[in-house]
Amino acid sequence: MALEVACPSCGEEEDLSGERGDDAIQVTCGSCGQRWSRSLTPTCHTCGGGEMVTVPTAIVERSRGTQLSVVGIRMVEKCARCDRDDIERWRRHLPRPLMPTDLPTVGQIDPDAVGG
Repeated sequence: MALEVACPSCGEEEDLSGERGDDAIQVTCGSCGQRWSRSLTPTCHTCGGGEMVTVPTAIVERSRGTQLSVVGIRMVEKCARCDRDDIERWRRHLPRPLMPTDLPTVGQIDPDAVGG
């Protein structure tokens, strides 16, 4: 689960700005003007727990036909409880980044089969 931020009023994800305080970030939505506080400590959106693990996740694109290319890596917060299987899959394949579960390909591909 990525640390995603969306406006609680209109759902905007792109046009957001923030000002960091001592214990929170004051976020403002550029679309509707809504303001809210977001904690600096990541928590799980599913269970509310605070035991998060930062995992490098590959950003992949189709470069030719169905050939996948890793074009970057982003750090994603995973919940030690809810995302246990993803974290274990990443640890089994260290030092490679975790492959995304939704790959930009035709058909189903097992992420472990492509170096995940």
